[in-house]
Amino acid sequence: MKTHFNGSPNPTLGVELELQILDPETKNLVSGAQQILERVDGDDHIKPELIQSTIELNTDVCANIAAVRTDLTERLQSLQAVCDELGYELASVGTHPFSKWGEQEITPKDRYHRLIDRCQWPARRLMIFGLHVHVGVPSGEQAIAIFNALSTFIPHLLSLSASSPFFDSYDTGLASTRVKIFETLPTAGLPYRLLNWAEFQRFMITLVNAKAIQSIREVWWDIRPHPGFGTIELRVCDGLPSLDEIMAVTALIQALVVWLGDRYEEGDYLPALRDWVVRENKWRAARWSVDAEIITDDDGNLQPVSESIHELVESLAPVAKRLGSYDEMMRVKQIVDGGPSFKRQRQIYAESGDFKTVMEATIKELRENTQISV
Repeated sequence: MKTHFNGSPNPTLGVELELQILDPETKNLVSGAQQILERVDGDDHIKPELIQSTIELNTDVCANIAAVRTDLTERLQSLQAVCDELGYELASVGTHPFSKWGEQEITPKDRYHRLIDRCQWPARRLMIFGLHVHVGVPSGEQAIAIFNALSTFIPHLLSLSASSPFFDSYDTGLASTRVKIFETLPTAGLPYRLLNWAEFQRFMITLVNAKAIQSIREVWWDIRPHPGFGTIELRVCDGLPSLDEIMAVTALIQALVVWLGDRYEEGDYLPALRDWVVRENKWRAARWSVDAEIITDDDGNLQPVSESIHELVESLAPVAKRLGSYDEMMRVKQIVDGGPSFKRQRQIYAESGDFKTVMEATIKELRENTQISV
């Protein structure tokens, strides 16, 4: 079975948002996806997800970061208008603080019921919401080289996006609970390190023949090559609550992929940290986010991830200027210095003692940042 990589000559972008559908009074999750889909019938940019209290919004293939902002702004405004008519609200953070996973209705699609049947309890708990970013790359071989190198930056992206400190009416003590829930699936979490495109094809042959998966869509690694789209897909991020934050992290991801691709084309070796270091660094980011210290080498030397992110942004600045995404990417520094969403959520809960107030704030962040009045 040959897996063809439909390469992209340019670093095009595609963004997927997994959004929470909420009751406007209780701020609880509500199974509204089917009603929304009926209202937007024929719009293939709005899709169902595993649970019916999630709606997925996808952009077109975008040539640059400006096109992503325009696309997302228009689609979010349109979707929020539909939700207003139906009596729903939307939020974009990694978990809901008090909804019960056992009460969520599963979307009636064969794919999702197969997942539940195969994985059982781990799949039923997937009341989680993420941001996925695709970046076009020209070949499968380059995709694998970049894919391996990107594992070094998992803690950076997870730290910036951490927005899931609460689950099941409980403060988990984590900055990102979402990633720890997702890791319980058999094909989720940290990616394997692959030698080349041929080894990726062997991986696919083995798992498809063994009936572990049917396609790459069932490999939910934090980073994965997407042969059909000709992209590398970054999946590690929690949902980000505002459009500005979504754009900042998307710009960072694109610049990072292009920077690594440039080095590959120049014949540079793309170093990657050892698997056990990557695993520990991801844990630290899930636990402490931008307050974590990450391991930088085999000797166990440490660096604050906040400092490492600032250094990374400066290293990527020339690439971002070339891509026209410099101003968007520079907002990453504001996320680091002001604190990601998990900190705001914890502060609101500390002051109010009310998870409903937390959700009101996240709803407001998404709505205000897409220029729709409350």
